Amino acid sequence: MRIIFMGTPDFAVESLKKLVENGQDVVAVVTMPDKAVGRHHEVLQASPVKQYALGQGIPVLQPEKLKDEAFLEQLRSYKADLQVVVAFRMLPEVVWAMPSMGTFNLHAALLPQYRGAAPINWAVINGETETGVTTFFLDHDIDTGRIIHRVPVPIADTDTAGDVHDRLMFLGADLVLRTVKDIEAGNVTPVDQCSVLGDSVAELHPAPKLFRENTEIRWHEHTVKSAYDFIRGLSPYPGAWTTLRTADGKETQLKLFFAEKELIHNSQFTIHNEIIESRADAEETIMNYELLIMNSSLFVPLSDGYLRLTDLQLAGKRRMKAEDFLRGAHLEGAVLVESVNKS
Repeated sequence: MRIIFMGTPDFAVESLKKLVENGQDVVAVVTMPDKAVGRHHEVLQASPVKQYALGQGIPVLQPEKLKDEAFLEQLRSYKADLQVVVAFRMLPEVVWAMPSMGTFNLHAALLPQYRGAAPINWAVINGETETGVTTFFLDHDIDTGRIIHRVPVPIADTDTAGDVHDRLMFLGADLVLRTVKDIEAGNVTPVDQCSVLGDSVAELHPAPKLFRENTEIRWHEHTVKSAYDFIRGLSPYPGAWTTLRTADGKETQLKLFFAEKELIHNSQFTIHNEIIESRADAEETIMNYELLIMNSSLFVPLSDGYLRLTDLQLAGKRRMKAEDFLRGAHLEGAVLVESVNKS
C-alpha cells in the first residue's frame, strides 16, 4: 500500500519509524509548519516528524491550511491507499476521505474514554489504573470513529504522565504497524465505540487541551491523593503550578513535578482543616495554605493529611529537589495562595 503519514511530535516519530523500518511504503509525510523558537523567535525549528522524514528521504508537506487547494492537489498526487495519523490535528473530510482504504488515527487512551487533546495527562490526573492505545477510522467528529484495535496498559501509582507517554509511544507504534498490516490483508472489523462500553461505565471522561487555567492546583478542591495525582498527571509537561507568597508579600509561580502522600504522626504537626482568608470581596476569596518544613522536607497540609513536595521549580529557576530548594530559600511565613470564586 502507498501510505501517507501525518504527525508532528516525538510521540509520532516512533510510529513513523516502525512503518519505515518494517518496509511499509510511506510515500509522503504531512506535519506542522516549522515553529519559530529562540528569544526573539528568529529561528525556525522543524518538527521531530519532519526531521526524521527528511533523514529517510521522505517528501514532507507542511500546509498552513488543510483545505488549501494547492495542498489538496499535492496530497492527491501521491495516490495514497491509506493515511495514518498520530498526534497531528483535526482533519477536514476532504482530507480523511481521500484514500481508498480510509484514514486511521492512533489515540493514546482506550476510546471512547478520554477523547480529546491530552488523554495521557487526564488519565493520570483522574487516578486511573489502566489506559491504553486505540486505532480507529476517522469520521466527522473528534475521536468518535469506528474502533479497529485497542490495547490496554496499566498505570502504576507512581507513574507520571511522562512515564505513561513513553510506554504508550512504543506500544502505539506496534499497534500502528499491526493495524496497517491488518487493513492491507482485509482483516479488520471496525466496531462502533458505544459497543465497547461496559454496563458499569457511568460516564465518559474527556481529555481537554491543557492551558494555564486548568493546570493550576486548586488546593481547596483536593484531598492528598487527588493533589498527588494532579501533580504527576502534569509532569514533566506542562507542570502543575501554584502561587508562592513569601513573608514579605512577594508572589511567584511555583511548579510542582512530583510529590509523596504522607500521614505524619508527630506532636509538632497538626492537620489544619481550616483555610486562612487573607482578603475577600464580593466576587472572590484569597486562600492561604501553610507550608510546613521538617527534616529538610516541605509539606502542604490538606484536609486528610499532608502532601510532601519532592520536585519543584520556581519561575526563572531550574527544576530541583525540595531539599536543595530549601537550602537557598527563606520560607518562614511563606504560604501557597489561590483565589476562589465565591459563586
